[in-house]
Amino acid sequence: MRLLQRAAAVVMLLVSAAGIQAAQGGPAQAALPTAAVALGDSFVSGEGAGDYQPVVDTSGTAQDFPGWSAANSNAYFCHRSANASVFTASLPGIQQRFNLACSGAQPADIATPASARAEGRAVAAQLDQLRALAQTHDIDVVLVGLGSNNTQFTFGDVATLCANRFIADAWTGWWEFWAYLKGEVPQKPCTASDLATDTEVAAATTETTAALRQILDTLAQIDADGTHQVILQTYTNPLPPDIAPQYHDEDGRTDTRDKFRALGAERYAAGCPIHRASLAPGHVFSQNLGSLVKNAHATLAAERPAADLRVLDVQRAFDGARLCENPGSPAGALATPVRVQDGPSGTFITSLSGWDKIGIQRAANTCVTYFQTCQESWHPNAAGHTVLGQCLTGAFAAAPRAVVTCARNADGTLAIS
Repeated sequence: MRLLQRAAAVVMLLVSAAGIQAAQGGPAQAALPTAAVALGDSFVSGEGAGDYQPVVDTSGTAQDFPGWSAANSNAYFCHRSANASVFTASLPGIQQRFNLACSGAQPADIATPASARAEGRAVAAQLDQLRALAQTHDIDVVLVGLGSNNTQFTFGDVATLCANRFIADAWTGWWEFWAYLKGEVPQKPCTASDLATDTEVAAATTETTAALRQILDTLAQIDADGTHQVILQTYTNPLPPDIAPQYHDEDGRTDTRDKFRALGAERYAAGCPIHRASLAPGHVFSQNLGSLVKNAHATLAAERPAADLRVLDVQRAFDGARLCENPGSPAGALATPVRVQDGPSGTFITSLSGWDKIGIQRAANTCVTYFQTCQESWHPNAAGHTVLGQCLTGAFAAAPRAVVTCARNADGTLAIS
């Protein structure tokens, strides 16, 4: 009798388990592997850090390096680096990491293929790539770097503007400037309004906020367990508030007077071909980018009080190790120097000593025609991305919805608060 009772109990347990599975839509699913994902532009894709990985284009083809004279729209030039911060950070519990960011990406590229706009790369919308990833992974961390490129201004244009003004001023005399160029090439230092006006920053903030909202909406739809943290990273300036004294003048000439070729060559070799008077406006621009990200965070945090939306402020993460901040630059700096090629040769010019203005123009035109030959300029290098990875480690470990500041101390350690 007892054997019959036990058998009946086992049958009831099996029937109950089968009923539960049926109610849940079949056999229990294995947990998906956890993932961290980078979305956005060059400062999270790993531009400047080398070891760039193949990138799948809109046709589904993985593009490896296509050669220096290939179209810059090639997906490879998204420059997704194996050294990017999303890979160097310590993220306990995260099993796999993915880089979906793309150098030059704008807010529109989040929901629309970048190829749909002028000068965009042939990659799918970043949210479409994220949706595909969510089929096989549980998205737990999303690092977003967005805002430095938009319909108002781009980091590349801003950097090019100030560097070109310095180079033109260094190699072209006032009489050549007026007699041959008719004043068409600006030579004065950049001002804050040259880089981005208050109106342009406000418009860029609105544009970026809308794209971030699309990211949050998509994550709410696709995340396997509905639990994830989204970390909005600000930007760090590759140049210091002022350069080391050894770069102030050369051959008795400073950058406050006409034609200073020796000084121009010295600063180019050090990685900082820019007027000293342009440095302060450049830091205003960087601070505006930081405010853009923080204002977008404030708007979205108010809209979604339950979302784990964090800010990682890295504006001071390179303090004391920026280009030309110390003698011997670019050695020891955490950012890449400005470098161009004399034609799409793959050989970077490290010295302009002895060059004339015709040669300078030829190299500048190479950058314009084949942007990939100079697009790494003034981005975090591999060591810089290691630092940014340490900053990301701090943001990951912080309390939900935190605003985390990562600053570099004089001894090279980081203060994360």
